[in-house]
Amino acid sequence: MTNALPVTLDDVHDAAARLKGVAHRTPVLRSRTLDALVGAEVFLKCENFQRVGAFKFRGAYNAVSRLSPAQLAKGIAAYSSGNHAQAVALSARELGGQAVILMPEDTPRSKMDAAAGYGAEVITYDRYTGDRVAIGEALAAERGLALIPPYEHPHVIAGQGTAALELIEEVGELDALVVPVGGGGLIAGSATAAKGLRKTIRVVGVEPEAGDDTKRSLSAGERVSIPVPRTIADGQAADIPGELTFSVNRRLVDEIALVSDDDIRAAMRLAFERLKIVIEPSGASALAALLAGRLEHVPRRIGVIVSGGNVDARRFAELCAGAAPA
Repeated sequence: MTNALPVTLDDVHDAAARLKGVAHRTPVLRSRTLDALVGAEVFLKCENFQRVGAFKFRGAYNAVSRLSPAQLAKGIAAYSSGNHAQAVALSARELGGQAVILMPEDTPRSKMDAAAGYGAEVITYDRYTGDRVAIGEALAAERGLALIPPYEHPHVIAGQGTAALELIEEVGELDALVVPVGGGGLIAGSATAAKGLRKTIRVVGVEPEAGDDTKRSLSAGERVSIPVPRTIADGQAADIPGELTFSVNRRLVDEIALVSDDDIRAAMRLAFERLKIVIEPSGASALAALLAGRLEHVPRRIGVIVSGGNVDARRFAELCAGAAPA
């Protein structure tokens, strides 16, 4: 392992400058009820209010905006369970390119329709039998497209880190930052920003119990593959951490907490009833870890990344109906 990380705080600042006036500077919400339940001051960075409804726009735009005009004219490819798909599709449209998106056939219809609505061509595959990386790389090579992966890209990671950068700029020093973990891009960028600003901050990742590939990998000291997770948090259904993201996270992430699907449902319901916001299952996992007491210890000031809010009304109602009252 070399001393140099693939993404630096300077890269995150550079991404922030590129995103200024393009990405939303999303709000930070507070709740006295939430503080009392957790026993700490909690600051929620609400990326459910980001363009496309999730943090993914930050990384996608940062990467797509660096392509040459010639490559933009040829087109862009991406593979995604939903939010990165929308982010690449919108980024391509904003910058004058065309996106082709590979999506699991069981992706929530609202996410698939949104990607198509931004002008992307959508191609589906079976996430339980198909290798999306291999399919995506073959598609890009066949059509001459620039492939923008959902997390295995330094410009994507740097872009995602701007959410944590904004949060800390707005609220000041935090004792801990709690971040959802799927492929690891959001927490890699967030940890890069947070630890670059304050080395003593504790960075905690949160995974669904069924998708604990990053927790296992950090414990083993190497990337560990698991069966494709079956969880309501479809955006966190990763079977192995990214190679690039893991190289960052093994050095900067202090802890991985696990939450059940029931924990996630309860967090979604509380966010709706008390905070008056709608968040998708993956977006609720970090909040769920706090509410369910899954952290090793609770410091005084905690930042939480609410990563997205892309869930349709029927699915949201079904999930919250099965949740315990706040």
